[in-house]
Amino acid sequence: MTADGPLPELRLLIVDDEVAILFAMGDYLSRRGYTVDKARSLAEAERLLAVARYDLVIADLRLGTAELRGGLDVLRQVQVRQPWARTILLTAYRSTEVETELAGLGAGRLLSKPQPLARIAEEVGELLESRPDSGRAVQSPDGSGTP
Repeated sequence: MTADGPLPELRLLIVDDEVAILFAMGDYLSRRGYTVDKARSLAEAERLLAVARYDLVIADLRLGTAELRGGLDVLRQVQVRQPWARTILLTAYRSTEVETELAGLGAGRLLSKPQPLARIAEEVGELLESRPDSGRAVQSPDGSGTP
């Protein structure tokens, strides 16, 4: 609750092929008041990005053996479809190349795995607090201007 009324609903998308991580992180962040959607692949993430508006997207770099850099592809889709959304890329395979690619996408945080859920929640909070209120009422996932 703020002085102006209730906090706006903040919606997160978590993309990770590891079911245990996906659901643990989703449950943890849901208990902190966020609305959380989950996807296990790039294709699932793309479907959700087409129909829902996200304030922040968390993606694992590797989404299974077929999508070794799938998390970067997810963040590219976020940049195109929902450029206002903040992003976090999680990886156990950190490299200068990944850092450079992430920087080329314009923003986002890169966190090494594993991370305590409390640390991820802290990063989520910091990123959401730092975002400008970029057209929440005028943008939509399809770009039509109708939320």
